[in-house]
Order: sequence, then C-alpha cells, then structure tokens
Amino acid sequence: MKLFPAIDLLGGKVVRLTQGDYERLTVYENDPCAQAQKFLAAGAKYLHVVDLDGAREGNLANFASIRALARLGGLYLEVGGGIRDEARICQYLELGVSRCILGTVAVRDFTFTRHMIKKYKDRIAVGVDARDGKVAVSGWEETSALDGIAFCKRLQEAGCQAVIYTDISRDGALQGTNLPLYRRLAQEVPELQITASGGITKLEELKALEDNGTAAAILGKSLYTGAIDLKKALEAVQE
Repeated sequence: MKLFPAIDLLGGKVVRLTQGDYERLTVYENDPCAQAQKFLAAGAKYLHVVDLDGAREGNLANFASIRALARLGGLYLEVGGGIRDEARICQYLELGVSRCILGTVAVRDFTFTRHMIKKYKDRIAVGVDARDGKVAVSGWEETSALDGIAFCKRLQEAGCQAVIYTDISRDGALQGTNLPLYRRLAQEVPELQITASGGITKLEELKALEDNGTAAAILGKSLYTGAIDLKKALEAVQE
C-alpha cells in the first residue's frame, strides 16, 4: 500500500483543518518545501498536496508553493484543489506534478471529467469527499445530493483509475478512519485504486486498510501531531 503524507496549503502555509472547517485550522509550517523535505528524510516516495484556497475560490493562490514542491524532486506529487479546467491540468503537469485530482468539477461537469480521464489516463484521479455519505464540493462548503459510493461506481464505468475518498466527518478529528467504508469500496468498485483519507491515527488502521485491498492512504494530522511516525508507518506497510 502506498502512503501519501499530506500538505494542505492555505495562503502559502502548511495547515490542517478539522472536518473541512476553514474556521478550525492550525498552521504547522510556514515553508511547504521544508515540510516536504522532512517527509523525504523519513523515506516518503509520495506526496498529497491540496490547495485549499483553490478548492474554495478556484484561484491559483498557491501556485508558487506547488511549483517549488514539484522542483524538489524525489516525490510522486499529486495535487488537488481548484482544478476545474484543462488549462489548470496542463499547468500542473508542465510543472512536474505527477497526478491532478479533480473534485468539484467531477460532480458539476461529468462529461468534461470523463474526457480528461480518457485523455490523461493515470495522470488524473478524482477526489470524492463525502459528508454523511453525500459528496461535498467547493472546498467542502457545499454538500450535494450525490451518493459517494454510487458516484465511485460511475467513475469506474468511465474508466477512472484512482479515487481519493475522504470521509469528512473523520478528517482531522484523530478519531480513527472509517474501515467499514473502505472495505465496502474495495468490494463494490474493485477496478478503482482507492486512497483512504480522513482520520487515520494508528498503524493498525493502516494494516487493516492494506488487508482490505485499499491501494493507498493519506496521512495528515496524525503526522503533524505525532500520533503516527512516518518512518514506522512506511515500515509497517508494503507498497
């Protein structure tokens, strides 16, 4: 299983939100590259980056930070947040970003999303962020009527290879991840590479996710608070 330590960017700083609430944030590092270098030193091969300004406003407020992270090298870099047209995808891929994550646009313009999946293949993933089972958009500030698992099935049918599925109620809460959800996803959308995101706080959870067939996991607040040691986590699961 692949492990993606996470860097969430707001105003160029590394922050963590609690349950997607922009009013409940903690700043952990002023320099995103310094944080990424700590992850590299621990043995990380992958990095998950979210532009929170982009997710909420659709702008490029953190473009310079993402460019600097891409220039570091040594990391498979996936980026999400505010990617809503092909021009933005091209901008990031040209920087050296390995994979772009479509979120809000995947819900609002599925035709476009299907086309991007077909054109860019494994360089496109879709972020499915669910609150009470329903997909949230616009930086999690709006909740749609779309069922998260049903949406994953539709993405699988469209040829999508990878989905980052976040249970918003668990995100940043340090109360454990939703293991039954990821077990169900592995069973119902077996052709999708599912990345588990939200609430992972123990190495035992990583092992359980790996045993369930989950392809990857994102570690965020658990790393910043010390609940999980990245080096030990990397040793605990096999890529």
